[in-house]
Amino acid sequence: MPLTSYLDTFPQLGRDLYLHDSAQIIGDVHIGDHSSVWCNAVLRGDVNRIRIGMCSNIQDFTMGHVAHKSAAKPDGSPLLIGDYVTIGHSVILHGCSIGDQCLIGMGSIVMDDAVVERQVMVGAGSLVAPGKVLESGYLYVGRPAVRARALSAAELAYLKYSAEHYVRVKDNYLLGTKPK
Repeated sequence: MPLTSYLDTFPQLGRDLYLHDSAQIIGDVHIGDHSSVWCNAVLRGDVNRIRIGMCSNIQDFTMGHVAHKSAAKPDGSPLLIGDYVTIGHSVILHGCSIGDQCLIGMGSIVMDDAVVERQVMVGAGSLVAPGKVLESGYLYVGRPAVRARALSAAELAYLKYSAEHYVRVKDNYLLGTKPK
């Protein structure tokens, strides 16, 4: 199992998860029901907490980490990911907050204290600067990420569909890994 404690804290897992054997989930990490963590992804909740909601997927080679608590910043920067979120391949998330029904495109970086409100799409390869707030209902692209345009009704519906698709894929994997 790809689970490791940090000091006296062990990852807490919801029901019906899929965790690929090559993933690493360390320390104070809580993953909600029906979520998935894919090949070579790392969620390192050692010096602060990571919370992932239900029906979210963390795709291959994603790195999720946190910033420690200090006198200047008593809460540090935890990593918070909502429900029905798709985190694309090779994304770096560091001490940020991702709202419900978001899609973070492949190769993107979201830095400390950035807030991605619900129903946001971040285009592939984007860089969300520390402390930046991405407003609900928009596509953001670039390095640094800037608001490109409002999401269409079809794109807003796709945000949840994408996460639901990964729930179906993880269910297929779980069917193939259950003892006969």
